Amino acid sequence: MKLAKRLVLTTAALAAVTAGTMSGASAGQAPVSQPVRVGVDVPDALKVPDGNRLTGVFAATGVQTYTCTDGAWKLLEPAATLSVKGDRHHRPVALHSRGPVWVSTVDGSAVNASVVATSPKTGTIPELLLKSTATRGAGVFADVSYIQRLGTEGGVAPTTACTGTDQVSVPYSATYTFYKPTV
Repeated sequence: MKLAKRLVLTTAALAAVTAGTMSGASAGQAPVSQPVRVGVDVPDALKVPDGNRLTGVFAATGVQTYTCTDGAWKLLEPAATLSVKGDRHHRPVALHSRGPVWVSTVDGSAVNASVVATSPKTGTIPELLLKSTATRGAGVFADVSYIQRLGTEGGVAPTTACTGTDQVSVPYSATYTFYKPTV
C-alpha cells in the first residue's frame, strides 16, 4: 500500500511538472539564467571555492523519504520540485531525486553531485555543499561545479522505531544554489 501511494504521488508530481513546463512555454517561462540573491546566510563550511560564480538560485519543496533498515530510519531518497526563487507562481523548472541528481524540466540538462561538507541545523535536515560529479546537456545545469542546499526546513527522519519495510516521506523545503566555473 505504501509503495502504491508513493507511485501515485510521484505520478502526480511528474504530471504537474509536465503541465507547468508546457504552460510555461506558452505563457512565458520564468527566467532560469538570471539568479536572484541567495537570501540566506551561508555557513563558512559551505562556502563555494573561489573561481566559481553563482548561476542559479532555486526554491525547492518536496519530501525526504526514509525506509526502515535494521530497525532504524535511513534516507532512501529525496523528491523535490525546484522553481526560480522569487517566482510567485512557483513554476517548476527542475526535479531533484536520488543520486542526488537535478534535472531541468525546461531544457533537459542535468547534474549529479556528492556531498563534500555539511552544516547541521537543529530541527531540520542539514545544509550541504555538494560537488558536481557529472553533468549532461547544454542547458541550465551544463558545467555546474558546486551546489549548496541552504535554508532547510523540515525533512528530518522520525525518531520512533520502525519495523520491516516501513517507509515514510517527510516534507521539506530548501534553497538550492548552483555554481559554474568562472571563465
